[in-house]
Amino acid sequence: MKKLTLCLIAAVFAVSAMAQNEHIWSVKKANQWYEKQGWLVGGNFLPSTSINQLEMWQADTFDTATISRELGYAAGIGMNTMRVFLHDLLWNDDAKGFKKRMDIFLTIAAHHHIKPLFVFFDDCWNPNAKSGKQPEPKLGIHNSGWVKSPSNDVYNDSTQWGDLQTYVTDILKTFRNDKRILLWDVYNEPTKRKGGAISLPLLKKVFEWAWAVRPSQPITSGIELHREDVQPIINYQRDYSDVISFHNYGDSNSLKRNIEELQKKGRPVICTEFMARPKKSLFMTHLPIFKRYKVAAINWGLVSGKSNTIYAWDDKTHTDGSEPDLWFHDVFRKDGTPYDVNETNLIRQLTGGTKGN
Repeated sequence: MKKLTLCLIAAVFAVSAMAQNEHIWSVKKANQWYEKQGWLVGGNFLPSTSINQLEMWQADTFDTATISRELGYAAGIGMNTMRVFLHDLLWNDDAKGFKKRMDIFLTIAAHHHIKPLFVFFDDCWNPNAKSGKQPEPKLGIHNSGWVKSPSNDVYNDSTQWGDLQTYVTDILKTFRNDKRILLWDVYNEPTKRKGGAISLPLLKKVFEWAWAVRPSQPITSGIELHREDVQPIINYQRDYSDVISFHNYGDSNSLKRNIEELQKKGRPVICTEFMARPKKSLFMTHLPIFKRYKVAAINWGLVSGKSNTIYAWDDKTHTDGSEPDLWFHDVFRKDGTPYDVNETNLIRQLTGGTKGN
């Protein structure tokens, strides 16, 4: 009897897992989608005039002129995608206006032949966001104004997660068949809150909310393979994403190990964060590897600006605002000149971009 009971329990779990897996694209469908995209190369995009996601998208600071100009810099060297962060407060404050501005952004991006991927949630940097005027950058401090989504007060109170569900569902239903969108990254680095794998419940929820809509674009969440303390999160991201995405700020050997491990699943692999020059994560070494392995390459940062991401994560030596000799992230200065013309020449060469910068 005991053995029979255990078998029944195992069968129930197996059926449950199969039902859940029905929401995920098959390996065949994922690869057919990926083959149609060509080689994807781009950056994590925040206009130089914005300190964070809120300043990018709020009505009074939504800077279409800068967005178009800076996406033009990217297109000029052959970049064809951008990873862009959203925030739940934007929807809470003005859902209709926010979606209208997303549509405008997509129109601008399409003009430059760029297909963005959007990020819903994020565990990185400042814990509490407020709508309205955003703070000025702290001199020399990397991402001094970037904010988590959701803020701690909502994150720590699961009774408020119904609002998060409505937000995710509404955005996905609005844009579920929009061919201008590459994919949905539902949760950026759900490993950065205190407590290791503490974000696993919300990670599972946002996947479930996305499956309930099941957009025509693929769903993913980026893996940090170096974080052994958060293996349950890594396993979930790898096993339940339509296409596998990951972050790597290590050297070329580290990158190759990550790619080879993730490609064992047979699904397309996309790197949604890399390139930190002092960490030996470089365009010159890494882009040829990405192209050889047919892996999409999305670096952190495009144009140096209010995000201060030319400074390293832990840099405390440039609090006077002076420029570091070696930029941490970013590709262009505000006027469109490259930080390193050798880098932009390589990107243009490997992507087939033809315009000069």
